Amino acid sequence: MNPVVEAFAFFLGFLGWLMVGIALPNRYWRVSTVDGNVITTSTIYENLWMSCATDSTGVHNCRDFPSLLALSGYIQASRALMIAAIVFGTFGLVGTLVGMQCSKIGGENYVLKGRIAAIGGVFFLLQGMCTMIAVSWYAANITQEFFDQFYPGTKYEIGEGLYIGWSSAVLALCGGGCLLCACSCKEPGEKVPYPYQPSSRGRVLSTTSRSAPSNYGRNAYV
Repeated sequence: MNPVVEAFAFFLGFLGWLMVGIALPNRYWRVSTVDGNVITTSTIYENLWMSCATDSTGVHNCRDFPSLLALSGYIQASRALMIAAIVFGTFGLVGTLVGMQCSKIGGENYVLKGRIAAIGGVFFLLQGMCTMIAVSWYAANITQEFFDQFYPGTKYEIGEGLYIGWSSAVLALCGGGCLLCACSCKEPGEKVPYPYQPSSRGRVLSTTSRSAPSNYGRNAYV
């Protein structure tokens, strides 16, 4: 595996893992819309854990969701997927760090280190998929409520936390894909079998010894 590709994939995976940690506690997953409102006295914004409101004077009030079971199913699923993404990303970072050729962890068995790096790439892919599903599912519910003319509650728009989540998912998927593609490619120092080349025609060597010519005629034998 190319050490440059390993380092680049590790950087992408680490950046994606870091952005997941930023997106999860971000308060602006959805923000109340001002569409159709002439006078807006307060703004409501929520994430997976709490709901906050700010008035025209700039005073913020936040409250945690009182009950986990009382929440909508997609919020509970998004919580679980985001936490799973952080766990998968941690395993991916450890696996990639151990499997890198420039790392002395794990000895000098480069075949084993390449397999460990490939496992780290799989964990990065799982991180990206969990993050993408959680963020996209949450955004789909926001847009569904926004365009529903008969929805009686407060309508929201997509907040900055979702964009951070989408970016982290793309980075994690790219990092995992680079690791898997680099592990599947053939290394420059790998032995390549040579094709069999048959001998050319008319050059068949005989192992039988040739008899020396005789100086006696046929009548000399009795």
